[in-house]
Amino acid sequence: MALLEVRDMVLSFSGLEVIRELSFGVEEGTIASLIGPNGAGKTSVFNCLTGFYRPDSGRIDFNGHSILHRKPHKITRAGMARTFQNLRLFKSMTVLENVMSGMHCRTSAGALGAILQSPSQRREEELITRVSEECLAFVGLLDKKDRHAGNLPYGDQRRVEWARALATKPGLLLLDEPAAGLNHDEKQELIELILRIRDELGITILLIEHDMGLVMKVSEKITVIDYGKKIAEGTAGEVQQNPEVIEAYLGSEDGEDFS
Repeated sequence: MALLEVRDMVLSFSGLEVIRELSFGVEEGTIASLIGPNGAGKTSVFNCLTGFYRPDSGRIDFNGHSILHRKPHKITRAGMARTFQNLRLFKSMTVLENVMSGMHCRTSAGALGAILQSPSQRREEELITRVSEECLAFVGLLDKKDRHAGNLPYGDQRRVEWARALATKPGLLLLDEPAAGLNHDEKQELIELILRIRDELGITILLIEHDMGLVMKVSEKITVIDYGKKIAEGTAGEVQQNPEVIEAYLGSEDGEDFS
């Protein structure tokens, strides 16, 4: 059974359908990609999956349970985390504090415990700090934990966001254009990091990405949408040779942009 199963999902704004009866699945332990031209509805799909948008109809099942009417923080608690196309960091806070903020969905101590500094509260704070440092070490930023996030280079800020997502302990990680703004070397490091997240942490990954070189190197399954509708699905090789994909997404017949 797929870890994530989307069936006949429809989303419209003011009568305009931006997602049209979309169905796809993501198998546990895999790296999958959702691609398509600008305006195809990819980020809208992510927003539906994570509770920011509510589809007009259809089903979204995660880990065998419907998440259609759950709020974003409850979906995160259920084990689905995401990053955003545009960075959403607390730039005046430290790197460590940013990652710690991602664990809010996993905390149980209330305001009274924080005021009284109860033993359970102190243990929870120690756990949050330890897990956050482990996530920063995983992405290679532990030595920068005390720096303000806004003072880091762009590539490192991206890593802070990934560490914060990992701190939520997800079973499925959604990456929205993770290579945006990265240089060539940073993209190569990103490919290695994506593979490590799956192989070492056992986290399933679904990504939106325009960099076809990256998509083809890491994806075991690719779903292609255009105007909110699925037009192709399969392996990198199958999608690369699909005439409808070439016409809608690449705008050429030679497929050179897939290299």
